[in-house]
Amino acid sequence: MQNQKHLFDLSENITYLNGAYMSPQLQSVTKIGIESVTRKGKPNEILPEDFFNQKEVLKQRFATLIEASDYQNTAIIPSVSYGIANAANNITITKGDEILLVDEQFPSNVYIWQEVAKKNDAIIKVIKPPVELPNRGKLWNENILNAITKKTAVVAMPQVHWADGTLFNLKAIREKTKEVQAMLVIDGTQSVGAFPFSITEIEPDALICGGYKWLLGPYSIGMAYYSDAFNNGTPIEHNWMNRYNSEDFSGLTTYEDRYQEKAARYSVGESSNFVLTPMMIRAIEQLITWQPENIQKYCSTISQNAIKKLRELDCFIEDDNYRAHHLFGIYLPEHLNLEKLKTKLKDEQIFVSFRGNAMRVSCNVYNTSIDFEKLIAQFS
Repeated sequence: MQNQKHLFDLSENITYLNGAYMSPQLQSVTKIGIESVTRKGKPNEILPEDFFNQKEVLKQRFATLIEASDYQNTAIIPSVSYGIANAANNITITKGDEILLVDEQFPSNVYIWQEVAKKNDAIIKVIKPPVELPNRGKLWNENILNAITKKTAVVAMPQVHWADGTLFNLKAIREKTKEVQAMLVIDGTQSVGAFPFSITEIEPDALICGGYKWLLGPYSIGMAYYSDAFNNGTPIEHNWMNRYNSEDFSGLTTYEDRYQEKAARYSVGESSNFVLTPMMIRAIEQLITWQPENIQKYCSTISQNAIKKLRELDCFIEDDNYRAHHLFGIYLPEHLNLEKLKTKLKDEQIFVSFRGNAMRVSCNVYNTSIDFEKLIAQFS
C-alpha cells in the first residue's frame, strides 16, 4: 500500500500522529458533505424514499467492512454511549451477576454498565493489567480469560485499548464467554476501520463504533452491529422510522407496535441524516477499497524503525503480538523530562496524545516513516 496523504485535507506544516483523537477528513468526504448541506436548500427535491435508501446503503457498507452476513443486523447511531446503552438495556442482568470491564476503559463503555449494575444489584469487575511492563499485554489477556466465570453475565471491552493500543484476543475471550453463556459487547471505535474485524470470526453479541476516528467519518454518527440475540429488544429511543411500514407516509398515524426487522429498531431518529449519512458511506467505501489488513501492514512498515529506536532509548512499547500497529503507547523512562518533550512536540507541530501513563501515537495511511523520524528527533 502507498501513502495516501494527497487524499486528505492535512496541512503540510504539521505532523499528525493523532488519528485516535480524531481522524483528518478525506477530501471526497468533505466534498459530499458540502453537496449534502446545499441539498437542503431545495426540499422539494428530497423525496420520501430518500429518507430510507441512503441509510440502507450505509448499513450494507458497514456490514461489508466488518464481515457481517446480514446488514440488517446493523444500525446507525449518534455516539458510542447510545449504541452501548441499547445493548446494555437489553441484556438480562440479575442480582450477583458480574459485568467484566477492562481497566481504564473509555467512559462511554463504562457509565451505562455502572447504572445497570446498580439497578440490578450486579457487580462491576474491572480487570487490571499487571503492574510490571514486561509481557504486559500477554498477562492482561490471561487475566481477562481467568476472570470469566459462571458468574459472568457480560464482558464489555474494546478490541484495542484506547490509551495504549493493547490488543485483546477477542476470539479466545469469545470462546470463554460462550462456555459460561455470557454476552460479549465490543467497543470497536479505536480499531474498526484500521484493524481487521470479522463478525463471522468473533461472533460478538454487539459491536459499537464511533464514526469520527478510524472509520474516517464525520462527528456525531457511528455504526453498530447487534446479533440476533437482540432482535426482540426494546430500543432506548422510540422514533417513527424504526417502526414497521414507516416507508408509507400516508399511514404514519396508524401507529405500529411492530418494529422494522432485526437491528433497525436501534437506529437513532433521523438516521437518514442527509449530510452525515452520505459522508459516512463515502468514508467506509474508501476503507473497503483499502482494506484494514493493508492499513495495519502499512502502519507497521512506517513505524518499525522508530519503535526499534524508542526501545533502545529505554521506552516501553508493548510486544508487537499484543498491540495494534495503528495505535500504540510509549511508556517513557523516568529520566526523560516529560514537560520538555511536550514543549518540543508543540514547537515542531507534532501532534500526539497523552493518555494515562503513556504517550499515545496513532498513525494511518496519511503518514510516512519521515513523520516518525521527526518524532524520534524530539527525544534527543
